[in-house]
Amino acid sequence: MAGVVEAKLAELGLVLPDVVPPLAAYQPAVRSGVYVYTSGQLPIVDGTLAVSGKVGAEVTADEAKELAKTCALNALAAVKSVAGDLDRIARVVKVVGFVASATDFTGQPGVINGASELLGAVLGDKGVHARSAVGVAVLPLDAPVEVEVQVELVDA
Repeated sequence: MAGVVEAKLAELGLVLPDVVPPLAAYQPAVRSGVYVYTSGQLPIVDGTLAVSGKVGAEVTADEAKELAKTCALNALAAVKSVAGDLDRIARVVKVVGFVASATDFTGQPGVINGASELLGAVLGDKGVHARSAVGVAVLPLDAPVEVEVQVELVDA
């Protein structure tokens, strides 16, 4: 039975995906005490990178913002894999977003808003977080965006 958070996802027309398998020697998420840290999540849908390329060149800022939303959804799946239930999220503490950017692209914060806005829509006040949005030269698989999330859990 789906909890409140997954019901909210459904209300928004979203489905929590399967956890994206690691591309290298790491875990999608780890728990330490009441915190869950996700590894960087790429915009992978059904096992395939949705889009590749640099934001501001092959990928538009609006496309990248949607991809950041996909990354955040994948991060929630990773959190659930170690927390057991998304309703255990007390709050999102920090989001770090990486944007593979064309040399003249400076809209990284707007791109990562896709992830931040998704977390806010799904979790309400619990989704408000600290954040970094960083432009980088290249990301794994030539992904345009990568997002990692840290959440605090309610003890159970």
